[in-house]
Amino acid sequence: MKTKLMVVGSVLALLLCGATIFACAQGPGGEGFGGPGHGHMGFLASALNLTDAQKAQVKTIMQANKASMKTVMQQMAQNRAAMLAATANGAYDPVRIQSLAAQRAQLEATMIVNRESIRHQIYTQVLTADQQAKAEQLRTQEINRINERLQKMATGTEAAPTANQ
Repeated sequence: MKTKLMVVGSVLALLLCGATIFACAQGPGGEGFGGPGHGHMGFLASALNLTDAQKAQVKTIMQANKASMKTVMQQMAQNRAAMLAATANGAYDPVRIQSLAAQRAQLEATMIVNRESIRHQIYTQVLTADQQAKAEQLRTQEINRINERLQKMATGTEAAPTANQ
């Protein structure tokens, strides 16, 4: 069960990154959801060899979705602040913490749906068939890396990740 949750969590993390990977399609130093100069996103835009016209299309899609994403990100920040306040000085109110955790889960679900919608738009409206094939190849490689890591963790040959990893 724990391994299954880890797989689901890893896949969700991968999916969360999916849209933001394309967000920096204008290259290093550009503005995406992640802010200026996110190297991994620029790498993927480069790996997919997006044209200037495609980069402009991605930017248009991102701008069209910016307001809804910003609202959810603000709500997530407010939730985090509320959680910190609720647990200040060693306080522990399980009912309040459960409520905030449920709210956070809903916000994260909303964020995933929004990002996947953006990712879908980019994938279907911007990428060529060759770029889609390359994106799927990169996705498969990432899934394989996740599965390898999970297998190592299950066999005890790799320490569980810490908060610093």
